Amino acid sequence: MGNVLNFFSRKPSAPVSVSGEPLTGLLQSFSLEVMPRTAAKIESFADILPAGSRVYIAHIDGTPIEDMVATAKRIAAEGMQVMPHLPARIIPDRATLNDWLARYAGEAGVDQALLLAGGLSTPKGDFHSSMQLMETGLLDAHGITRLHVAGHPEGNRDIDSHGDTVIMEALRWKQDFANRTDAKMAIATQFCFDAAPIFDWAARLKEGGVDLPIHIGVAGPAKLQTLVKFAMTCGVGPSVRVLQRRAADVTKLMLPFTPESLLRDIAARKAADPALQIEAVHFFPLGGIKATTDFTGRFSSAGAMRARVQA
Repeated sequence: MGNVLNFFSRKPSAPVSVSGEPLTGLLQSFSLEVMPRTAAKIESFADILPAGSRVYIAHIDGTPIEDMVATAKRIAAEGMQVMPHLPARIIPDRATLNDWLARYAGEAGVDQALLLAGGLSTPKGDFHSSMQLMETGLLDAHGITRLHVAGHPEGNRDIDSHGDTVIMEALRWKQDFANRTDAKMAIATQFCFDAAPIFDWAARLKEGGVDLPIHIGVAGPAKLQTLVKFAMTCGVGPSVRVLQRRAADVTKLMLPFTPESLLRDIAARKAADPALQIEAVHFFPLGGIKATTDFTGRFSSAGAMRARVQA
């Protein structure tokens, strides 16, 4: 690959202000993650998301590429930006990667992708890291101009069990890739439940020479038991204590958990520190897609307008 690539139903409440800055600003360009089977349950994404919203499509091992491409095509046709996952360790070889990219670009008009190693401990084929995918040159060849890579504010036990040395080295490599190419890059992170580890991690990135924009992962509204289950499965770290403290309060145990407090903290820090790298919020709809879009609708510009009209 050369040094320069071609990369190019319920009444909503009013937005909540945080130190004079509404959450509307923070959520102005949020993204959402779906799978083919969860997306199939949504009659129309255009009815629940702002036009042009970015929708990630998670590629779980065993999901046929035909299902992935069909989902991408359908969501793109509804006016959304589609960002499929490309998990390196489930891709057998270069020919398969080339075929997948050709299908995404040719059938669904995809021009962006989330690159990640994937959850498998042993690769199924030739690739074991997102960096190897980037080095093939195939993303550029198929017009995939925006590349997001994975970030882990609370570490990743599958990558580096003794700290974040390996993870930081990989992120610096990706920063260098962004510097020497025209790729539009950002870091999309695993979900967290507390702002403190996020801010500490962002500071470490900056100190380590990584200034890629951060799209911070947030769990959408869900039952507390559901979030705890996902947090344990995904290896979410110290911030899971937020859930444990809530679980200890029997008055809140049965109430849906929402990320509003976390988002308030992030919005407040952004207002105080404009240099903070957090650029957007990426929602994992663990309690259901509609529950998450109902929540975000409360803070959207359209939601705020409806609230004023109905007040």
